[in-house]
Amino acid sequence: MRLPLYQVDAFADAVFAGNPAAVVPLEDWLPDATLQAIAAENNLAETAFLVRRGDGYDIRWFTPTVEVDLCGHATLASAFVIATMLEWGCPRIDFATREAGTLSVTRNGDLYTLDFPSRPPEPLAEPPAGLLDALGGPPPTALLKARDLVVVYDDEATVRGLTPDMSALARLEDFYAVIVTAPGSGGVDFVSRFFAPAQGIPEDPVTGSAHCTLIPYWARRLGKERLKARQVSARGGSLSCELAGDRVKIAGKAVLYMDGAIYI
Repeated sequence: MRLPLYQVDAFADAVFAGNPAAVVPLEDWLPDATLQAIAAENNLAETAFLVRRGDGYDIRWFTPTVEVDLCGHATLASAFVIATMLEWGCPRIDFATREAGTLSVTRNGDLYTLDFPSRPPEPLAEPPAGLLDALGGPPPTALLKARDLVVVYDDEATVRGLTPDMSALARLEDFYAVIVTAPGSGGVDFVSRFFAPAQGIPEDPVTGSAHCTLIPYWARRLGKERLKARQVSARGGSLSCELAGDRVKIAGKAVLYMDGAIYI
């Protein structure tokens, strides 16, 4: 069996930046074990699988080790592939998901805007045992939790300077991943990093789903609905963000890195 494979750098305007995602269009779903094996072989933070259904697409996302409930950068990459490879110029793509409802992506030139659910975090009284030692930074100013644990610091330099113990983070329980965040500088409202070693992703370069939680937090804190964000991983990525009621809008660009095929 021959399957098309695209690798796209999402939240980037040039290759070797942003977050790489694999996109695999299918005629119909393969067994879950096969999807997971392909994602493990790709060894990227996420592989997105697409199946055309009527006017839209079903989408699923896999890390090298698990299926995930929501992924922003691989959804952006999927919309880019559809609009530039499968349905040239398509201005809007609707994706049906298993757990996150219908997600839409609109295209305006080379900018893609994701319409995702808002996941506001709630305050957390105490850090999980071992968390602060695993992160290795100074005491945070706030702790919150949604799907992910959010650790808030006073300044961008602290977030950039963290060197977490990934093995220790992977042993922590009761949350999917750890987001660290702080106010930004140079026209950026906030910065972040994202660690999910228990899910096979030590540090994700640019994480759309994390911003489903970061946008409502920073919108409330800063008193503004439109924000500029920067994920300050080694590759880095920029996101234009908006809080829209119980939804968030996350915009960015994407670039094709590879066009190939899988043989299984």
